[in-house]
Amino acid sequence: MARKKSSTPRRRPRKAATTPASSPRKRSTARPVSTAAPGKQTVTSRRPSARPPRDIDDYIARFPDDVQAVLQQVRETIRAAAPDAEEVISYQMPAFRQQGIVVFFAAWSEHLGMYPPVRGDQALERAVAPYAGPKGNLQFPWTKPLPHALITRIVKHRVEQNLARAAARKKKGG
Repeated sequence: MARKKSSTPRRRPRKAATTPASSPRKRSTARPVSTAAPGKQTVTSRRPSARPPRDIDDYIARFPDDVQAVLQQVRETIRAAAPDAEEVISYQMPAFRQQGIVVFFAAWSEHLGMYPPVRGDQALERAVAPYAGPKGNLQFPWTKPLPHALITRIVKHRVEQNLARAAARKKKGG
């Protein structure tokens, strides 16, 4: 029997790559170390770990002592502003949950990140504008003092939003 020719050309098989850049991607649990210029203050990224943090204490313990002190202060500031919030680890970051996530925070090489973006209060949005990153998440640089009063305002605002959203769901469903 004669073989029928296809109207579409056959693809050639790809040659095996010889460069490591084209090899299959493997996820690394280690974060890159800061490559800051000499004299520039930065924080060394997370220590490599094969497992995600169990709790906020475990997360904080993975950093150098000076960073641990700052992270502990942020934790205490959030705890004071939202005393009923539960401490959790979500997306491998410390988070506080009260009727939904109140805030996440994470230490990066150049800044302390706080998530999610602030929405719903124009005055607060103007206050956080100098710290807004490219996607609206907050980036507090290590080179400046942390604005604990602003963090308190953010957390209280987020708790109010979460409680209002929960009350609206309850009213709608009940």
